[in-house]
Amino acid sequence: MTTFPDFLPQDVNLLTDTISIEFAQSIQRIVIPLTIGDRNFTVDTAFVRTIKAENQSEPPILLLHGFDSSMLEFRRLLPKLAVNRSVFALDLLGFGFTDRTRIEVITPEIIKAQIYGFWQTVMGRQPMTLVGASMGGAAALDFALTYPELVKQLVLLDSAGFAKAPVLAKYMTPPLSDWATNFLRSPKVRRGVSLRAYADPAFVTADAECCAALHLQMPNWSEGLAMFTRSGGYGFLSDRISEISAPTQIIWGRQDRILGTKDATRFERTIVNSTLYWLDDCGHVPHLEKPEKTARIILNSDPG
Repeated sequence: MTTFPDFLPQDVNLLTDTISIEFAQSIQRIVIPLTIGDRNFTVDTAFVRTIKAENQSEPPILLLHGFDSSMLEFRRLLPKLAVNRSVFALDLLGFGFTDRTRIEVITPEIIKAQIYGFWQTVMGRQPMTLVGASMGGAAALDFALTYPELVKQLVLLDSAGFAKAPVLAKYMTPPLSDWATNFLRSPKVRRGVSLRAYADPAFVTADAECCAALHLQMPNWSEGLAMFTRSGGYGFLSDRISEISAPTQIIWGRQDRILGTKDATRFERTIVNSTLYWLDDCGHVPHLEKPEKTARIILNSDPG
């Protein structure tokens, strides 16, 4: 009988892909301390880790997922990175399977404190390779700007960062927030987003749709999403991206129909020490659609 962590929703039992099942089975939770100014919080944070004991000289890798998503989006990439490196993935506060029931506000500042607390508590306080996909890329940029000494290498996967406040922000107060989150919860809407995210629609399987929607069943999903969106998200970042000092790999799908492709070259121009890698026949999620190629680039074993 397949068993999963008891904090995951019951629909986890609908997963059919071996990779998805094994990834979900490996999800853990740990209490992470956060400090914001003179206020202290704790967050029961969901994460996955694989430790490569014989390769501790290389920086560990931390994976940050996108908006309204979870670490399950790294189910294909993480095992390929873990062949050579210690790899961690966590669910950012307000998203995924991290508890959001005891937090009254969710902002980029609190998410940054969560990442720092996770680095201190779980990752052994080593400088790391920080990988962010879509909104997770903006979270990674924000972290790297505040803690440049902790980020040895930065990787942006079809990253957000240049956009201003999300359009949905103006709808995220009651009663409009209920309408907005119900709209995002719609299976038809989510399927449409999935079909746009991939260059090849064959990736939109029943298992993939289950992975993409599983976190919606977590307590306070809609409240957490509304709180983060009301904060304005990472709309403040664009004027500071040029300050990034870490060596940066920009990995971008040529068929990205979610963010488009203009920001790929904009990141390359703005971040001085950066290299842009285009992935052909790939949409917004190279870590799902081209995990082998993406892993080789991150591990510096592919010339691009």
